[in-house]
Amino acid sequence: IATTAEDSGFDSVWVMDHLYQIEMVGPKEDPMVEAYTLLAAIAARTKVVSLGTMVTGVTYRNPALLAKIVTTLDLICSGRAILGMGAAWNDDEHAGYGYDFPPAGERLDRLEEALQICRAMFTEATPSFEGRHYRIQSVLNNPKPVRGRVPVLIGGGGEKRTLRLVARYGDACNLFGDPDAVRHKLDVLE
Repeated sequence: IATTAEDSGFDSVWVMDHLYQIEMVGPKEDPMVEAYTLLAAIAARTKVVSLGTMVTGVTYRNPALLAKIVTTLDLICSGRAILGMGAAWNDDEHAGYGYDFPPAGERLDRLEEALQICRAMFTEATPSFEGRHYRIQSVLNNPKPVRGRVPVLIGGGGEKRTLRLVARYGDACNLFGDPDAVRHKLDVLE
């Protein structure tokens, strides 16, 4: 599918970062593969499309390890990786896999810290960070991303917190709704 998309002129290919199939697509028992392993395989078979997750839930991976994973993907695909990240929402997956599923406010706090860590690891030599939920100490992420950093797409359109995170840390966001709703969200983002 990815090579057909690339051959047809698409500029990016995105995969879900879910552990179960999501309700709006099919039964949770339907096949679902791990997103970054899949993206690495797609990277080996494509040449120009950008590759990303729509989106990685902040609760599924330690942000320092996530930065390393995404940097590795960026190297494999010669600078075409995009980090898609959000606050996570699927409590069923969390329960099944044994991940904590904190309240939305804490997940957004974690998202902000994770964005700071990933940005620092993409661009700084040996960043340190001490947050409420995550910490890194003189961490190494070598080699660095091909373009010097990996663009970040932040999932969600919450007007109080998420769009503020997009404005501060993001290069893009994904929004849902009819044209008027999306226009409104873009006005809030501006």
